[in-house]
Amino acid sequence: FVMPSVEKRGKIVIVTGVPGVGKTTVLNAALDLCRESGREVSLLNYGNVMFEEASRRGLVRARDEMRHLPVKTQTELQLKASELIRQAKGNVIVDTHTFINTLKGYMPGIPSWVADSLKPDAIVLLEADPEEISRRRMKDAAIRMREADSPERITEHQFMGRSGAAAISVQTGCTVVIAKNREGAHLEAAKAIASLFEGE
Repeated sequence: FVMPSVEKRGKIVIVTGVPGVGKTTVLNAALDLCRESGREVSLLNYGNVMFEEASRRGLVRARDEMRHLPVKTQTELQLKASELIRQAKGNVIVDTHTFINTLKGYMPGIPSWVADSLKPDAIVLLEADPEEISRRRMKDAAIRMREADSPERITEHQFMGRSGAAAISVQTGCTVVIAKNREGAHLEAAKAIASLFEGE
């Protein structure tokens, strides 16, 4: 899965976190902080970029349908999405998952060929107390069809995220930042992400 290198101007920062960690809130705050300091940063959701490409090819009509595509097709879409993100102008935050918890085990959200293609400058692991995440998921369950995992399972998932980020760092040379999204203190995590775009 070798893809020709695409020249990128600006920084690419991957932000990951398990469902219920509060990623949307933190990312919106980070974008606000960047705008306030005069830095242009765009946000791209990896799954949305894949879905747009799959839709353009007439493969799916709904995002959920992508999971039922042949593995080879999904891999092609992953690669194309990484190429499109790499071609985006300026600074980019990529919202994705290091690992996806499936019925058949943890599936990598950033396999090696995607990491090689994206060549991120940094990967941010957004983490929170597993008990807090478990409580958030229970609140969200009715609205977002979210599974209310036990704190033990959430701890395991966050550990897998650290392992995946370490592997990506070793492979690509990017830095790893662990940002804690503590209850009522999401701005601290947002500042950690926004600071990665300083000193360009």
